[in-house]
Amino acid sequence: MSEDLVQIKTEGEVAIVRLCLGTTNALGPDLIARLADVVQRIRVDSTVRGLVLTSHNDKFFSIGFDLPHLMGVSRADFATFFRAFNLMCLSLYTLPKPTAAAISGHATAGGCIVTLCCDYRLVAGGRKLVGLNEIKLGVPVPYAADCILRETVGSRIARDVVDSGEFYTPDAALELGLVDEVLPMQDLVRRATERIQALASIPSGAFAAIKRSRTEVVEREIRSRLDETDRAFVDCWYSQAARERLKEAMGRF
Repeated sequence: MSEDLVQIKTEGEVAIVRLCLGTTNALGPDLIARLADVVQRIRVDSTVRGLVLTSHNDKFFSIGFDLPHLMGVSRADFATFFRAFNLMCLSLYTLPKPTAAAISGHATAGGCIVTLCCDYRLVAGGRKLVGLNEIKLGVPVPYAADCILRETVGSRIARDVVDSGEFYTPDAALELGLVDEVLPMQDLVRRATERIQALASIPSGAFAAIKRSRTEVVEREIRSRLDETDRAFVDCWYSQAARERLKEAMGRF
């Protein structure tokens, strides 16, 4: 597995992690495995007290699942990937250290889900779209992401975001609570790093306990239904209606 899929730079006690897979940072098995490894390393590294997750380019944070690859894999292999994706998201969501997504480009579908797993989301202004369009592709928003979204923005807004499948501009995403700040591109990573550095200065036990109080109920709910909801998603992914829509979406890659 190439280390080049993700670049890591440390500023003080904060790890700045950049997705580096081409222009779109499409999420496939290798990138998800690498991200899971990075999150685990940060979890156990006492010298790292916070994480900023961003992209190496200003076009895409991540376009979401790597459709050209995943459309051709077996059902069993896709189910393995999908479970790995959900577990990586849970690991990031429950990381007992402060995290921020610095969204330098579009964060759509699975890419948006990854940002939701961070404590804070900061996005560059301009034409940077954020959203969950799964319903338009004939599949549900993954249950883990749905639970995290509802905890983040509330049930009513989450319903509208999921049911519409719309992509939102930075200002619209800010109004909905999908992001916390809209910033000039040149200030994005610096501001995200400053925010995490400030939180990292708090005694780590206190921050971890506060975060655990927020995330533990959501994590428990997700894990209690993971097998059932994974099967439901995979069933939809391999339905004829979804396959047709997903093939159309592949054109954007």
